[in-house]
Amino acid sequence: MTRNQHQPGGFEQLSTEGGYDRWARIYDNEDNPLVALEEPEMARLLGDVAGLDVVDVGCGTGRHALRLAAAGARVTAVDFSEEMLKQARAKRGATNVKFVRHDLDERLPFDDASFDRVVCGLVLEHIADAGRFLAELRRVCRPDGFLVLSAMHPAMMLRGITARFTDPQSGCETRPQSYPHQISDYVMAAVHVGLRIDHISEHVVPEALAARMERARRYVGWPMLLMLRLRPL
Repeated sequence: MTRNQHQPGGFEQLSTEGGYDRWARIYDNEDNPLVALEEPEMARLLGDVAGLDVVDVGCGTGRHALRLAAAGARVTAVDFSEEMLKQARAKRGATNVKFVRHDLDERLPFDDASFDRVVCGLVLEHIADAGRFLAELRRVCRPDGFLVLSAMHPAMMLRGITARFTDPQSGCETRPQSYPHQISDYVMAAVHVGLRIDHISEHVVPEALAARMERARRYVGWPMLLMLRLRPL
């Protein structure tokens, strides 16, 4: 159920699903500095995916799933927002991806060890129980595979910033539900569910990004993105 609540600071707080259902209409048309930072890092950490079974958990409008399918992967993409999935399914190349609607707070609808690569982009900050979620990602990953995850850097929340957009109909800032996890929360959750940290990096907003995207200007030099590559033990 969508939770719709106006906050004292002048923004509208929705459930994660409700927020992304509403955001779907404009998501791909926004200048989003976090997405701009994240996409090349995700591609670099994943490497060559040709011929691999890949699941994109929290696929949104398909920005990773469609690229990976075009690169030769067999891609399954999962999201709980039907509106985001509608946007993804309408895109060129979408017939090469198996899209699945599923609540990410529930057990994933896949057998153990189904995928060579598990992708999860900018989802962790919307998950209340990071440990349970990472356990599910590990379960569906093959023993010789790995997971690549990105998240909004926890330092952003120290500035009062969470995932948000301006609803073009109401003109109101709208925020899907987010949770203030720390880096240590992610690290310890990974360790506790049997994942080894193969890579961890923090990415700040560079001047070059601010020069082409005005929305990024206020965050120059500030940590915005966290990247993790995890392997089953």
